[in-house]
This record gives sequence, structure tokens and C-alpha cells, in this order.
Amino acid sequence: MKNFLSQIVFIIFCVLFLKCTVLKQPPQKDTNTSVTIAKPILSSDTVAYIVQNKLERKSFFKNSDRQQIWVDSIFNKMTLDEKIGQLFMVAAYSNKEDSRAEYINKLIVENKIGGLLFFKGSPMRQAKLTNKFQAKSKIPLFIGIDAEWGLNMRLDSTFKYPYNMTLGAIRNVNLIEKMGANMGRECKRMGIHFNFTPVIDINTNPNNPIIGNRSFGEDKIQVTDCAIALMTGIQKQGVFATGKHFPGHGDSATDSHQTLPTINLSRQRINLVELYPYKRMFDEGLESVMVAHLNVPSLELQPNCPSSISYNVVTNLLQHELGFDGLIFTDALNMKGASNFKKPGDLDLDAFKAGNDILLFPENVPLAYEKICKAIEDSSVTIKRLDFSVKKILNYKFKAGLNNCQPIDTSNLVQDLNSESNNALQYELYENAITVLKNENEILPLKKLDEKIAFIKIGEDSNDAFINTLNKYTLVTEIKETNLDSLKVKLKYFDKVIIGVHKSDKAFKKQEISLSDANLIKEISKCSTVIVAVFLKPYALAAINDFTAIKGLILSYQNADVAQEVSAELIFGAIEAKGKLPVSIGSNFKINEGLTTSKLNRLGFSSPENVGMSFKILSKIDAIAKKAITLKCAPGMQILVARKGKVIYQKSFGSPTYENTIQVNNTNIYDVASLSKIISTLPNVIQQFDKNKIILESELGSVLPTFKNSNKEHIDFKHLLSHYAGLKSWIPFYKATIDSSKTPLTKYYSKVAQPNFAKKVSDSLFIRNDYSDTIMKLIIDSKLEEKVEYKYSDFTFMILKKYLETVTARTLDDLSYSNFFKTLGMNNTMYNPLNQIDKNKIIPTEIDAYFRHSLLQGYVHDMAAAMQGGVAGHAGVFSNAMDIAKMMQMYLQKGNYGGIDYFKNSTFDVFNTCYFCNEGNRRGLGFDKPELDSIGNLKSKYVSKSSFGHTGFTGVMAWADPETEIIYIFVSNRTYPDGNAPNKLSKEHIREQIQQIIYEALLQ
Repeated sequence: MKNFLSQIVFIIFCVLFLKCTVLKQPPQKDTNTSVTIAKPILSSDTVAYIVQNKLERKSFFKNSDRQQIWVDSIFNKMTLDEKIGQLFMVAAYSNKEDSRAEYINKLIVENKIGGLLFFKGSPMRQAKLTNKFQAKSKIPLFIGIDAEWGLNMRLDSTFKYPYNMTLGAIRNVNLIEKMGANMGRECKRMGIHFNFTPVIDINTNPNNPIIGNRSFGEDKIQVTDCAIALMTGIQKQGVFATGKHFPGHGDSATDSHQTLPTINLSRQRINLVELYPYKRMFDEGLESVMVAHLNVPSLELQPNCPSSISYNVVTNLLQHELGFDGLIFTDALNMKGASNFKKPGDLDLDAFKAGNDILLFPENVPLAYEKICKAIEDSSVTIKRLDFSVKKILNYKFKAGLNNCQPIDTSNLVQDLNSESNNALQYELYENAITVLKNENEILPLKKLDEKIAFIKIGEDSNDAFINTLNKYTLVTEIKETNLDSLKVKLKYFDKVIIGVHKSDKAFKKQEISLSDANLIKEISKCSTVIVAVFLKPYALAAINDFTAIKGLILSYQNADVAQEVSAELIFGAIEAKGKLPVSIGSNFKINEGLTTSKLNRLGFSSPENVGMSFKILSKIDAIAKKAITLKCAPGMQILVARKGKVIYQKSFGSPTYENTIQVNNTNIYDVASLSKIISTLPNVIQQFDKNKIILESELGSVLPTFKNSNKEHIDFKHLLSHYAGLKSWIPFYKATIDSSKTPLTKYYSKVAQPNFAKKVSDSLFIRNDYSDTIMKLIIDSKLEEKVEYKYSDFTFMILKKYLETVTARTLDDLSYSNFFKTLGMNNTMYNPLNQIDKNKIIPTEIDAYFRHSLLQGYVHDMAAAMQGGVAGHAGVFSNAMDIAKMMQMYLQKGNYGGIDYFKNSTFDVFNTCYFCNEGNRRGLGFDKPELDSIGNLKSKYVSKSSFGHTGFTGVMAWADPETEIIYIFVSNRTYPDGNAPNKLSKEHIREQIQQIIYEALLQ
């Protein structure tokens, strides 16, 4: 009993303490204001808690003696006009005519306004206007902006972050704090002191027309956790965050911009739900609050009185009961939710009487000023009440650094507002937000890349990033057909169907799936194995009433390019699903639902900073590439850099030829010359070793009977693959098949295909089917070098092709396709591409004036490979940078890619070993290795000794470094128009310069 009485006494003490504290400071109820006081919303226990914790609240902006001195020095010199002027924050624009700026100048001079709220425009013009206005104002101005998803909400040429609803799906709130920090830095750079965010409305009404995506969700705890993280990030940068829309706009059914919404919720419900975020955020240091225009009968008894001008809401609830002593803003006073209630001037006066400190977006400042001045004169508003808000405003101006107001530096402004750290964070945010809601039979991620996959787009907005990224993993065919029956017929030939729903990502756009689109999804799902990716807000899913037939369902939230890219990565397993649904979707999906998916070690995509590299330094590659084209080192090129399994740089430069102005793109394919060795022949040899079909000591005579009794009979695989077997580098086989005028001899060639001349060398030129045997005979009979030393030889891989085709009874192109290309998703990698793809996709290699007398476009450049019908062990492969990167990543992962084991880790180590380094031979088994000096030390200070790769005659290079986990791919047609011309690409060290930049870009 004694303990119970003690608790009662403590609560009574706390309540009295709070009341006394409140009575010591304005705003107080003005005696001439007619207000019907509503009963307190909070219980005595809650009030006691607030009193106790008010003293323990965090603060990002500490008070100081200097602050008080500055405030007093300004305040003591202020006239009444200047005091009243501080209450107004006026709308400003940087995209309007000069007359608007002149109007604001007039308000600054004549009405002494205290701040500006910027809306639409450009960063450079806003910065210049801010400087101009600040110079005009005697007391520095507050600058505010309503930038909920970053400055891009208002300013062009700035960065757009995800909407709050997208962030609400993220469970790692540290990422949201990082986003807040970025937003804070950008505001700081623009001379902005208040960002009117976060929205902490709990969106419990799915049909809410104005909050929706602007809310973090419907769960008060998740909303608050996200809001605190965003606020913390912003305020740590010295910018004030503003919680809105008090007391809670999440359950409204109408838009307060157009009318006054009514919130018919009990006081108890408001206390438990709507006010929950505010209580916690006040404890965490929220500096300001925006009061909404809402009709809340349980809080304000006067009918249809907007909460923004309600003394009960602003003073009694927000300040007295919740103990908030930060800055209080009205929502914009031009909104119909308030302006329909009272006329300008009267509305402003009532808002001030209600307890607001700053009147946002007043429609008529001079009139409002007169109304407030008159109210002070007739004592309906006390001077004490005015001084209370003015001193508070001045204190916040000191905290914002306005005691030492400096002009905004406009140099590099736009660049500073678009830091690469933004892009890096954007990937992380979407990777953590994308939510999988269905994954029947673990259809996600798609494991088999050799299946036929179709794509169907629904919606009017762009899907380019999605389809392009899907096609980076495997061939995905977009089907454009409006007739459902015809569509069903076409889809019969596909194993999987991906449907992308793409609607505009612009704010406040109506995002809905129409009944016809919902029916289309339903009908396709009945007859095909379907994955649906919805790039819309979660509520759009409500249009689909039956998800039974859909096998995979992905909610991607927004149609941003990064969302599309990341969703494609998830479909193919480069990332795993992490997101959780922030709201419920009818009875189909409940809040916090979200499946996890497995991650396959396939290449993904990200920003350099996310893998410890510098975008700024990597961007120097662009200049080197453009220089190479200007110097005519090559007409065009593809360059790709990946690290830690993420492609972080992928660009194409130049044109297919010097005469062709069409731009090279990332999907074009090139003749990759000697890269064929490690893309096609070598991996098949490694598999033979892995299966114990050969060992390093295996000799040619024992595995290839044609080499028995030859001078090469005892060459073993270790020496052969190390280019340490005494073989000649090459033989110009073609010269024996042309006459003195360089015309192909009819003994060997036919202009038309015939049974015995079926191997195509070029247009209208076919070689004898058995000439490959002649080539091999010439190799067998060729002399060995007198001294065995390192000598690069094409014969090595021509012999290995013969070995592979002999032991498997399959052609090399078939082996490579079925064993690697098909399952790695290397759909742009092939021999003889003219038989498989559009010629225009193939980059020309050379104008051959010595053998085939034609433009080589789709025909292999290497003469010996051409004479073997385009399929050779040392050359013949056409590919692009992305596909080559997949093979190199598989090597980097020591034989595993996409969950498939191509060979054992230990097997790869055998082939990536330099066995003869001490003898001046840097080569591994099939792989090129870094150059060494005469005593076996690395010449390069960048690449590691364990790195490996290869180059090719046509101007290509592929390199991987296990220590830094870097992959570098360079593809070009430096041989165009004349492969016999001096090699400018090598002379200018273009590939080496780029590789140096890549390593200089390493941050960690």
C-alpha cells in the first residue's frame, strides 16, 4: 500500500511539474481567443514519462554561451516590425520570372520576413537567389525546402533517392541513416537549413490520396525506426529535420491540398498509434515539427477547425502534453485544407495564436503582418507570446550557423550535389528493399541459363534497364503482342516468362494495375511458368485478386533504373532477397512478409564505392579510351571492370569503323582472337584434367596417336601449355593456297559450297573439308626450335583442339557451347556468328587485301582459323566484354559460377601456376601471367603474381587478379582497316594505362 501511494504521489508531482514548467513560458492561451479546450489526450503515466525523459532527450545542436550572447544582441535591437517579420517563411522559386524575386526582395526589405521556402527550379539559380536574398536581409534568413526524397523533389540536376515506402521495406536502418546524411550534406551545400522531412505519418489507409508512398508504412514501430534513422542522418550534418504531419495524416481519405480531411479516430488510438513516432523522435532529438491541416474531432471540439490553427493541438497537445520545445511550423497556409477555413491574414493570426512559431507559405504577408500587429495592439496577443517565438527562431538561426552567414560557393555545385556516393548507396538501398512475395518451388533465382525465357512488358513507362540487365545474364526475348490468344501461342515455345509492370516513377502519379492488365497476368500465368516483377507501390498489387498461378512475385516498389537493374540481379541470383512488405495488401499479403532467396555467385552490378574503388578515378578511363580513338589506335572498344563479383564499369566507345558513325554498344560482339584460347579451348582441357583424363605428364604421343614417332611425341602437357615445348610460333598456312597474285587456288577453294568444299572462309569462298588435316600434318612435321625456351606458339592450342575433338568425338564449338557458354549465360559468345545473329551486331575486324579480299565482318580474322572453317583452338571466338567477364569470374571463383562446379578449386590452382618462372618463362598452363624481370620478380607494381589472363591480336585483353578480386576486359578492333599496320594500341600502351588507372582506383 505504501509503494502504491508513493507511485501516486510521484505521478501527481510530475503532472504539477509539467504544468508549472509550461506556465513559465509562452505560448499561453490568449484571454481574448475563443477556444474550447479538449481533454488531455495523454494519461498521467504518459505525462510523467515525458517529464522524466524531457531532461534526457538527445540534442544534435547544443546550446552555448555564445549562442545566448548572439541571440540577445540581435533581439535587443529588434523593432516590432522585425519581430513579426521573423514569423513568416515565404515561398520562393528559382524557375519563375524575375518579378517573383523582386516581390521577395520587397518582403525582405519592407516586412522583414524571417525565411524562405524554396520550391521548383535549378540548384545554380537557387544558390544565386539565396545569396542575393541573404545579402538583402538585415537578419539572416532561414532557408527551407520540402525535399522528402532528396533535392530532386524540387530541383533539377540533383539526385533522387527512394520514396519512404521503399525505405520502409528495408530492415537495415543504418542504410537509411546514410541516406539522411547524404541528403543533409546536399542541403548544407545549398545553404538550406530545414528539410521538411521525414514524413512520419503511419499510412493505415491504403486509399490515402496524398501520403501513400511518402509514408514508411503502416507499422508504427517500423515507421519510427526509419524516421529516426533518416532524421539522425540529416541532423548530424547540421541541417534541421522536420517531422510531419502532426498529429498524423496517415489515415486520411482526402488530400489536404484540396480540402480539409477528417480523421475520425479516438484519442486513445491517436495516442497509441499516430503520436508514437513523435514521442520517440522527440527523445531522439527531432528539432522541428510541421502541423497538418486536419479536422480531428477527438482533439479539437470546434467543428471543421484545422489542426494547424487549433490551440488544443499545437499548444496543449504538442507543447504542453508532449513537452516539445522545438520549432513548430504550420503546413503551407495556401493549402485548401486551411485556406478554405479562413481568409489570408485571419488564418495567419489564428495559426500564430494556436502556438505555431513559423507561418509557412503565407498568401498575403503584408495583410498577415497587419493582423498580428493589430492583435498585439489590442492585447489579444501578448508581446510575451511574440517574443517567445522570436527568441526561439533566433536560437535556431544561431544553431544553423547564421550568426556567421556565408554566401553559397557556386563552383562545382552541381557536381557536389551528385556525388558517386549517392549511386553507391542507391544500389544498397534497393538491394535491401526489393521484396519477394512468392517463390513457388524456388523458381527464384533462375538457375538454368539454357532455358528459353520470354519477357512481357505491362505499363507505359520505360523498362530498358530491366530488359537490358536481364539480357546480361542470358538471352531473354521480349514479346510484343497485344492479342492474348496470339500471345499465348508465342509463349508456348518458352520455358519461363517474366512479366514486368512498369508505370511512371514520378511523385503523386496514380500507380494502378488496370483490370485488363491484371487479367492478362492471370491468363498468362495459367498457361506459362511466370515470374512477375511489379515496379509500383505495394498497394497496386490489390488489383490482382488471385496470385495462385503466379510462380514468382517480386515487388520492386519504383520504376527507377537501379530498381530495375537490382530486380534483374535478384531474378538470376546475383543478390538475395532481403526486403519486407511495409504495408498489408488486402488479405493476400500481410505486413512484414518477404521471402529470402538464395544467392548464386553470378556477376552482379554496383557502384565502384560499394566494392572499395573510386568512381572519380575510374572515370579517367573515359579519357584514355577517347584518346585511343582520336589517335586511331582502334575505331571503337568495350571496356569492363568488375570487382568482388560486381561489374562497376562497363562502357563502349567509338564506332564499328572509322567511316561508320553508329556508336558501339555493350551488346556488339568482336573477334577476340587469341582470347579464344582461354575462353574455349583451355576450360575444356581443364575439365579433362579434372576428370583425370590427362595429367601434366601426359605426352602427346600417348593421347594423340598422330603424334607418335614425331619429334613432338614426348612433349608433355605441362610444357605444351606453358609455351615451353620448342614449337614454332606459327606458319602462314594460307600462303600455300594462293597464287602469286594472292588469288585463292581452285585446288583448295570453291566459290560455292560443295560436298567437299563445305567450310566457309568468307563470302563466296569455301575451303576443302580435309585441309584441316593438312594443317595438322604441317604442324606435326614442323621442326622444333634448337633451344627449348619460352616461345609463344599458336600450335599449342591447335594441337589441343585436335586432342579434345579426338577424345570426345565432338567439335570444339559444340563442346564449348554445351560445357560452358550455354550454362554461363554467354549467349553472345560463339564461333561463326553469321550463322546465328544479325550481321549488324558484329564489329568488322579488317579489310583483307591479301587472302580473302573482302571486309571481314563475322568471319574470323586469323587465317589458319578461317581455313579450319572458323573453328580453331587458338582463334575463332566472337564475344563481348560482358560474356568474357563471366568466364573470367568463373576462373576467379576457381571453377564455380552460378552454383555450378565446372572443375575443382585445386584444379584451377594447377593451371594458374607458373612452373618455369625461374627459367624466364612467366606463363601458367594456358594462361598468360604478369611479366617478370630477369630474376623472376614482377615488373608491374599493380597486378599480383597470382593474376592471370590473355591478350589477342585484334586488340583484346582479359585479366583477373585473385588478390584484389579485379577483372579487367578490353575489347577492340585495332586491326581495322589493316591488321598489318603498326600496332598503335600497343605502342601507346592504351590497355596498360587503363589497367594502371583501375589499380589506382582501389580504396581498400
